[in-house]
Amino acid sequence: MTELTTQMRDDLNATSQREAFERHRAQNVRPPEWRNPQPADRYHLVVIGGGPAGLVAATAAAALGAKVALVEREALGGSCLNIGCVPSKSLIRTARLYAEMRTAGHYGATRPDEIGVDFRAVMERMCRIRARISRGDSAQRLRAAGVDVFFGEALFTGTDALNVRGAQLRFRKAMIATGARPDTPAIPGLAEAGYLTNENVFDLNELPRRLLVIGGGPLGCELAQAFCRFGAQTTIAQGLPLFLPKEERDAAQLLSDALARDGIAVQLNTAAVSVRVENGQKVVELVSDDYRRTLTVDAILTGTGRIPNVEGMNLEAAEVDYDATAGVKTDDFLRTSNPRIYAAGDVCLEHQYTHTADASARIAVHNALFRGRTRLSALTIPWCTYTDPEIAHVGLYVREARERNIPVKTFTVPMHDVDRAITDGEEVGFVKIHVRERTDRILGATIVARHAGEMINEITLAMVAGMGLRMLARVIHAYPTQAQAISEAANACHRTHLTSTMRSKIRRWLAW
Repeated sequence: MTELTTQMRDDLNATSQREAFERHRAQNVRPPEWRNPQPADRYHLVVIGGGPAGLVAATAAAALGAKVALVEREALGGSCLNIGCVPSKSLIRTARLYAEMRTAGHYGATRPDEIGVDFRAVMERMCRIRARISRGDSAQRLRAAGVDVFFGEALFTGTDALNVRGAQLRFRKAMIATGARPDTPAIPGLAEAGYLTNENVFDLNELPRRLLVIGGGPLGCELAQAFCRFGAQTTIAQGLPLFLPKEERDAAQLLSDALARDGIAVQLNTAAVSVRVENGQKVVELVSDDYRRTLTVDAILTGTGRIPNVEGMNLEAAEVDYDATAGVKTDDFLRTSNPRIYAAGDVCLEHQYTHTADASARIAVHNALFRGRTRLSALTIPWCTYTDPEIAHVGLYVREARERNIPVKTFTVPMHDVDRAITDGEEVGFVKIHVRERTDRILGATIVARHAGEMINEITLAMVAGMGLRMLARVIHAYPTQAQAISEAANACHRTHLTSTMRSKIRRWLAW
């Protein structure tokens, strides 16, 4: 037998390690030997879907003493753990390290002569992290918390009952938390050529040499940047003039510039209209205005949005109204058209984030089991796109405030004026805080910075607590930190509230 080369042996070891991590994850989120329990006579709450919303709802209700069943058709943890937040952020962190290695000279360090990307090692690390985090979402942990876990399809048989693999589950209340899935663009030839989404991109073993990303939303931008930093020749096609169309234009422009600096071929106002396969390669026809051209790639990643999982549950039998695009219809209390049934998470929400799913699940449990009247609209929801730099936002945008005839004053601090950002070499971005004019009431904020997702939480807390921006000026911030930008914006707001009379009194006092 021919002796294995060192590279072959390393590849085999990496594969076996990755498979071991995947077995560990499966043991947690879909144990092969699992047997569904004998159903109770009637549950206080039956939760359909074992993603972030479902897990939070089930464990919260069980902790309060309710008899709870959770039904999951695939794997516990949902998109976040298995094909979303956890694997993507693992890749993004490694990609950022490679980017920093290539710019070592900027930090006064010696750049390595050769920077080789071991993509198998990258994916192995991702699998190791995903397996570790899966312990918190395990079926065994749920069972220990008092939750009856059922694996299988949930099929409503009436307004207060559903069937799972022949077992009848009756309930006083139920919650639909089945999440959402990628919305594949209807491009002729795409399905035949084959494509990637967040559902299968984390299964890759080899780095695509040439990658086309279709869609300039959060997923498309994050993964385009990561794969480019791993060494893939990456093109991103966005049908609109800017990425992240909901964000403020200057924030989106900074992101576009950052992607271009990384070496991504940015194609704005560009649509993919057809795909074909030639000699094992994918040939994509792109159209920008009236200009047509073809692009040959090895892989296509689509990131054009998500659609709710509302099919296959027989919602008609449960008398639950839904829409194939908007999802399960709920009121502000997350109650569906059937007063016994509530919904939470991506299956019914406009803002499809893990933390929003978590918050909505807590509202649904409170309202369903304890006749609560907590409103979804009362939430203050931040979000973040984890590109480099990150873009985080909370509250109203200026355009939204103007549409509501709310006068706005904005305080902006560029990151290149923040000492810590300068020392870190992370000067791209800004902190922009909007207040109602003539007051210090915070309406919203956008942060573009390396750690924007961490920084936005301070402003979110202030908004929830009803603190004005001037109050943040009284908060002592550790120096040096990039959050000093928030303090500087607050100080600027404080200065504007010094009236001419107050200034005159101060001058007279100092003169005296």
